[in-house]
Amino acid sequence: MIGTIVKVIVDRPLGSYHPEHKDLYYPINYGYVEGYIAPDGEEQDAYILGVNKAVKEFTGKIIAIIHRYDDVEEKWVVAPVELNFSEEEILKQVYFQEQYFKSEIRMYL
Repeated sequence: MIGTIVKVIVDRPLGSYHPEHKDLYYPINYGYVEGYIAPDGEEQDAYILGVNKAVKEFTGKIIAIIHRYDDVEEKWVVAPVELNFSEEEILKQVYFQEQYFKSEIRMYL
């Protein structure tokens, strides 16, 4: 999947809070990719990096997959086609949510 261009529908834009966990602030855009069903039975979740304003949807490239060892699903990391981020940069930006899970970032093609 890494390198694939996808469209993310943003349901938690940058600057918003989680609908159930009211103290979980989203410092980046977060949403889902229509047409891809994750192991939890819902559409595939995706973090969007490199877009520094709230958006409703975004088309970009999958640059990494966050594999969670203690959860049923993975998270895709999507960025503008011309941008790449290091593993450390990705971890820093998704830490607000990934701190609660045991996971690894997979960046291979």
